[in-house]
Amino acid sequence: MKRLILTAIVVLSTLTLSAQSGEGYKFTDGKLIKTTSVKNQYRSGTCWCFSALSFLENEIMRAGGEEMDLSEMWIVRNIYFEKAVKYVRLHGSLNFAVGGAAHDVTNGIRNYGIVPQEVYPGLNYGTDKPHFNEIDAVLKAYVDAIIRNPNKKLTTAWKDGLNGILDAYFGKMPEKFTYNGKEYTPKSFAESLPIDIDNYVNITSYTHHPFYSKFVIEVPDNWAWDMVYNVPMEEMMAVIDNALKHDYSIMWAADVSERGFSRTKAIAIVPEVDLESMSGTEAERWGSLSEKEKEDALYKFDKPGKEKVITQQMRQEAYDNYETTDDHGMVIIGTATDQNGNPYFKVKNSWDVRPPYGGYYYFSRPFVEYKTMSLMVNKNAIPKAIRSKLGL
Repeated sequence: MKRLILTAIVVLSTLTLSAQSGEGYKFTDGKLIKTTSVKNQYRSGTCWCFSALSFLENEIMRAGGEEMDLSEMWIVRNIYFEKAVKYVRLHGSLNFAVGGAAHDVTNGIRNYGIVPQEVYPGLNYGTDKPHFNEIDAVLKAYVDAIIRNPNKKLTTAWKDGLNGILDAYFGKMPEKFTYNGKEYTPKSFAESLPIDIDNYVNITSYTHHPFYSKFVIEVPDNWAWDMVYNVPMEEMMAVIDNALKHDYSIMWAADVSERGFSRTKAIAIVPEVDLESMSGTEAERWGSLSEKEKEDALYKFDKPGKEKVITQQMRQEAYDNYETTDDHGMVIIGTATDQNGNPYFKVKNSWDVRPPYGGYYYFSRPFVEYKTMSLMVNKNAIPKAIRSKLGL
């Protein structure tokens, strides 16, 4: 037993020395899409809105429009109203929380228009950043009280009460506003943008529904029950590759509750033990480690290493077993390689400008293959052969 412990200590010490003397990760950016500034969702579960609006801001610039900052809270406020109405209609049998999906943003723009950030900051409660703890609790308590109504009949006032709460926290919504010297309504401003909201579609890849069909993706935050197009994993990745090649960014819904994702190092990987590169002694020492010791060694993020080969079956099993969950929305804005030539995607996050890459993150290609929940992309960025299979 003592010999086994000593062997483990020697191996871990060697790995530690390697981490201390190693190069770390060094990325070289490849193709990058022009994007707007990194934002900060702060203490709000509104990544779905920040990422989808950031994606659409990129689309506006790609189409020749000006760089602009669109109001996230305009969308959040209106979607919260829609979600509350559906929650009450379903007697509370719906996920009523701040989470959402990319289609909530396109649906919100379609139904309510959009305004610039300066017109509607949505911070009407004494902070300079989104802070939703109180908002979420108050809104949930309100709609639950409406459902429990002892009169057993909804009054004509409950929606006015809901709007009153939303106006109190987010601010009253302007019917008209002036931007760059011109007067708009929220809908006329949306119509003035050089993009067509109907061009944006959602893509995923799972086997519990037929490929090349549409289905309601079964995640709690899909409260609107919107549909996604289903394609094989290789074609999902081909959509990303083709989009970036032709100057389109991608709104990316993914799982970041993984040990392979490091917030501090801004890297995401799916590491695999590289036994082939180990000598006989090294392999023997590796085999003597406990599972925890092996895991700790794999996730040091000290230097690039071998990663798992992802399959369609792995994706499906992780989804079915709740190992892949709908955690976070970001924007894929480019490609990169590490010092060993391994491929990565450069991703814009909404957690403020922070080290080590100014609010950007590097996700390995295997991680994107494995942990992508869905994509929103301009349908014109989808390869023609895949678009034809989907009937787009």
